[in-house]
Order: sequence, then structure tokens, then C-alpha cells
Amino acid sequence: MASIEDRHFWFVARNHIICNALIPLIHQLQTGYRLLEVGCGTGALLSKLAHICQEGEVIGMDLHNEAVEVAKKRTPCKVVSGNILDPPELGQFDIVGAFDVIEHLEDHVAALMGLSKLLRPGGKILLTVPAHMSLWSYFDEAACHKRRYNLHSLVSALKSAKLQPLYMTEFMMGTFPLIWLGRRLFSSRKVSSSITEQANLELKIVPIVNSLLKNFLLLEKYWIGGHLKLPFGSSIIAIAQTCQKFLS
Repeated sequence: MASIEDRHFWFVARNHIICNALIPLIHQLQTGYRLLEVGCGTGALLSKLAHICQEGEVIGMDLHNEAVEVAKKRTPCKVVSGNILDPPELGQFDIVGAFDVIEHLEDHVAALMGLSKLLRPGGKILLTVPAHMSLWSYFDEAACHKRRYNLHSLVSALKSAKLQPLYMTEFMMGTFPLIWLGRRLFSSRKVSSSITEQANLELKIVPIVNSLLKNFLLLEKYWIGGHLKLPFGSSIIAIAQTCQKFLS
């Protein structure tokens, strides 16, 4: 999966967009800030976060020990094993990122509350999730997704976790029609026993097409970097913070 994340247009574009969304948040912080990526996987995004957060400390956390070991080799960051439902280092981070994580968890409100416990006062959460149940397919099942979101359902989950949404938009516009069409054409395909096998089938793409799609999607980073809203997309990106009325 690590090699796919390094070259596939979806991962490459998404990671650049996330970094652009993060930059305005970083500029509000003093030197020495701390950022945690929850569910960092094999570290593809973690390396980019470390590059743009040179005046702070970036730490990765993942539930799976194999992913942690790969990430340690790929990045200069500290990477630890940990569970979002039982978070370590409570109240120690200025920014907590969870990118395509909470859709894997049955109790996503508990997961969001776990993220909020990691924050220092005034800290922020940056997260992404897949959008639109109309795009649900065998791939969501292979990836062990529990749900896809719309703007309303994500706002509801954040508020249930006593978090205040500050910014939210759909993004990855260019993939929406492609994914929708693909789901309609291949909805009857059976889920393979291995997520790696399934990902290889889903993510295999001609290099020139991969490059074109990547460059097209990368245009969105300018909108997201300015925290502007896009009309639709196959994913949602959001920034939230702990509601002031819930702070002791």
C-alpha cells in the first residue's frame, strides 16, 4: 500500500490539499507547536507534514504495529502505537489530524471525543472523510468503512462530540463523477478477501491518466488553502475545535 500512496493521483492530490488546509492553522501558532496525525498508516502524509511543520514537532500514531514500523523508516517523525479510543498524551497537541480515519469506527462520536482529549486549550482538529453514501461500493466494504458522510451528518457527529465546526467543505470534485460512474458499472463485483488485492484492482491506472487526474485535482489546493468552499466532491475536509461552553 505504501507504494500506491506515493504515486496514485488520489493519495497524492489529497495529501497536498490537506497540507494546504493546514498551513493557515500553523501560521497562527508559535514556534514549538505540536501536531499529531492519528491513523498515520505507513507515513506517506506524515513526511509531508514534517516538511511544512519545521518550527514544530510532528508525531504519528497508528493502531497497527506493522504500519508504525514502516512509517518509522519512511519519516523523520516520532511514530507510536496508539488507539484513538484510548488516546495517550492527553491535552498535549495544538493540532490533531485524522485523515480518512473515523469512517472505519463503529462509534465515530467516541473517536471524535478521543481526538478532542488530545488537544491543548484552543487546539484544532483537521479531518477528512469520504462523502456521499451514493458512492458506497465494494471498495468501502473492503476498506472496512462503516459509513460515508454528507456535510449535515459530519456536523451532527462533531456537535455530538462537543466539537464546534469552524470550516467544512466537500473536495476532490474531479473524482466524483468518475467514482459515481465506476460504482454503477462495477457494483456487482465481489469483495476480495484481501484489502491489498482489492486496492490493487481499484487503484491500478494508466500512468498518463494518473498524471492528468493528479494535476487536475491539485487545482483544488488553492481553494482549500484559503479555506474556501467547493460545491461538491467525493470527500469532505473539516476543521473543528472544542466548544468553549464545554471547556472547564
